[in-house]
Amino acid sequence: MSRDRKDLPEDHATRDESPGERRERKQKESENQDEALEETFPASDPVSPFVPAKAPD
Repeated sequence: MSRDRKDLPEDHATRDESPGERRERKQKESENQDEALEETFPASDPVSPFVPAKAPD
């Protein structure tokens, strides 16, 4: 099962993170952030308030 950063192992306070673990954690965080951005994309683009004027006759 995959763990998030908030779900640290119980022995985390007593051991250092290895370079491989750090790289893996950072990659997972980046993937989670990218996924969250993709899921909110339509809401992140504000509606344009531009209303075109009538063309002169």
